[in-house]
Amino acid sequence: MSTNSIINNTLSNTAQRFLDINSKRVGQSIERVSFGTRVNKGADDVASLAVSESLRSDIRALRQGVRNLNDGISMINVIEGALNEQAGSIIRLKELATQGASGTIGQFERQTLQLEFTSLVAEIDRIAATTEFNGRTLLDGSLAQTIQSSQQSSVQIGIDSENASRINLNTELDLSASTSTQLGINNLSVTTATDAQTALNQIDISLDALNSARGRTGALQNRFIKALGNLGVSIENLTAADSSIRDADIAEEIAQLTRNQIIAQASVTMVGQTNLAGQNLLNILQ
Repeated sequence: MSTNSIINNTLSNTAQRFLDINSKRVGQSIERVSFGTRVNKGADDVASLAVSESLRSDIRALRQGVRNLNDGISMINVIEGALNEQAGSIIRLKELATQGASGTIGQFERQTLQLEFTSLVAEIDRIAATTEFNGRTLLDGSLAQTIQSSQQSSVQIGIDSENASRINLNTELDLSASTSTQLGINNLSVTTATDAQTALNQIDISLDALNSARGRTGALQNRFIKALGNLGVSIENLTAADSSIRDADIAEEIAQLTRNQIIAQASVTMVGQTNLAGQNLLNILQ
């Protein structure tokens, strides 16, 4: 290969080729430092990009699971509040029944007791009919374990469709309709001492049923809180894994950028020097 040609400047072509290579390296270093990531496109590292994208998908799904759990906790709080009010009403019913079971009050007092008794039973039904979360009623039996599986509700907390990735509300809560009929207090009366004594037994049964429901509700709320903590740890670890794969080592990239810039500048100088080679040949002809 002749380097003493005025038609083809081979040295200049070689210098220009290396200048193009070094300029691309400078551009890649600037891109990595600017974005803060080592892998910005498939060409940078195909395998790392695939792993990183999979991790990011899982992270975003788990973060949505955290939001789902927070919504679930909010719903549980609504249920707990409603059951608490119903339990308070039933406790008052027991108090009225105890008063009515005594033979020391007159008929007028019994009628007054019955008015409040009936009003409290109606309030229990109202709470059952109107307690809802995001447009869904909660104490109407829709969260009972006995309804069809296709109509049951779950809180999705995982990254796939496996049963372990969700918590079934119907299975965990098993809330029957919290109405006066379901609780067995709709036909109770305190107008006579005998009726009031009969009511006491049924009221105790109803209160036990509500306390059991509140126990399951509290247990599920605690489970949600534990699951929330586990998701937080998983997100933290997956984010760290994605960072180790995708993020750039800024110190290393800055050093690489400086090196590439120096080499690129040297390439520019060499392109200028090789372009003078033709002029030197012309001096020979003079």
